[in-house]
Amino acid sequence: MNSEIRKSAILELAQSDGMVSVEDLATQFGVAAQTIRRDLAQLAQSGKLDRVHGGAVLPSRPTSLDYVRRQNVNAEGKARIGALCAQNIPDNASIFINIGTTTEAVARELTGHRGLLVVTNSLNIANILAANPEIDIIVAGGALRRTDGGLLGNLTTQVVDLFKFDLAVISCAAIDEDGDLLDYDLQEVNATQAITRQSKATFVVADHTKFQRRAPGKIGSLGDSHTLFTDAPVPAALRAQCDDLGAQICIAPE
Repeated sequence: MNSEIRKSAILELAQSDGMVSVEDLATQFGVAAQTIRRDLAQLAQSGKLDRVHGGAVLPSRPTSLDYVRRQNVNAEGKARIGALCAQNIPDNASIFINIGTTTEAVARELTGHRGLLVVTNSLNIANILAANPEIDIIVAGGALRRTDGGLLGNLTTQVVDLFKFDLAVISCAAIDEDGDLLDYDLQEVNATQAITRQSKATFVVADHTKFQRRAPGKIGSLGDSHTLFTDAPVPAALRAQCDDLGAQICIAPE
């Protein structure tokens, strides 16, 4: 495990538990305590953690920064995923891009595309794509989720049902060893299910941290998707399941 992947995993643990200890991290990752101290120092330098005796804690900041913090977790890996996914999106396609920090990374890489019709339920993604005059943008309305600029609810799925997309680009909160795509918000589950139903093919974009999580809501299966784009090798059990399901895995190069 390289240092960037390890630091992303440390951030995930800190967000889950509120704090991390040098001793526990060294044991978990099988590295020297000094290596962990160096990782924590770098995370503290970038403002992602605060150092305390024996470990680190999340910075004391308002909860309104939660989405900003999520954007910063493994930003480099998400950027690589976004670049690789965008390379596989043809010009003149109709696509839906759903809510998420990794799908935002895909949107940033579409600046050179032409003739796209993009429907999205993310105000953040609509604003990113507005910089490209070659893309027609439709925002699927709904109730605004202020934490991340997402639009959800019955109105969102009604708009989705008006279209037949060439491609859906979706993210999720977690992917389990069975190859199931999971999320915490059941309204988001419903919206994403509608999106994939109305699409000829689906690209799933998920960084390696999604393989370490669990969530209660099932969106669907990787077997219903065309390709999973990620930034690191997937766990062996999940890779075997993807082979059985016929799901393609594309790992973004360093």
